[in-house]
Amino acid sequence: MSKKKGLSVEEKRTRLLELFHEKEEFFQLKELEKIAPKEKGIISQSVKEILQSLVDDGLVDSEKIGTSTYFWSFLNKASNNIESKLEQCNTEIEEVQRDLTLNKATLEKAMIGRENNEERQELLQEVDRLTKELDKINSELEKYKDNDPATLKTIEKSAEIAKEAANRWTDNVFSIKSWCKNKFGLEESALNKHFGIPEELDYIE
Repeated sequence: MSKKKGLSVEEKRTRLLELFHEKEEFFQLKELEKIAPKEKGIISQSVKEILQSLVDDGLVDSEKIGTSTYFWSFLNKASNNIESKLEQCNTEIEEVQRDLTLNKATLEKAMIGRENNEERQELLQEVDRLTKELDKINSELEKYKDNDPATLKTIEKSAEIAKEAANRWTDNVFSIKSWCKNKFGLEESALNKHFGIPEELDYIE
């Protein structure tokens, strides 16, 4: 008989949050450690860690009253948090798209104008920064994937738009490289080395 697979961290987070929303009550840690295993299949030893992660992400509220600490989370509060995260992600996406637009013309000038090595280096660093920014957005979305499917779908659509914009920007780099190869008869490896373009530069999947 195969061993039953345990719950992942995200599954535990989702189930514990569901418990709060279903009960709509205030709990102490020791109460959750008794209820969560019975109703949500979360082992008691992991409740404290999972609970703290939800508190850290603002999905569960906590307050110390006297010598006891109480925890709670109501559905409307969680929805507001997700909407706030959506707004934050959309703002970050808009900033990335704005950066892509502003840097397009500058990139073309820097690639052709060989005398300005410092400017080229800054633009290549910008490629890396934008890629990491999109990774960060996607990482944030992953944390909220089980909380509100409808809201997540909207966020994912916005993230996809940002990814496409980043890939268009990368495509411009490749187009300019192709132009330089045809114009000056340079090998791609020599062109990458001359302009400081990373060999691993590629489209975002």
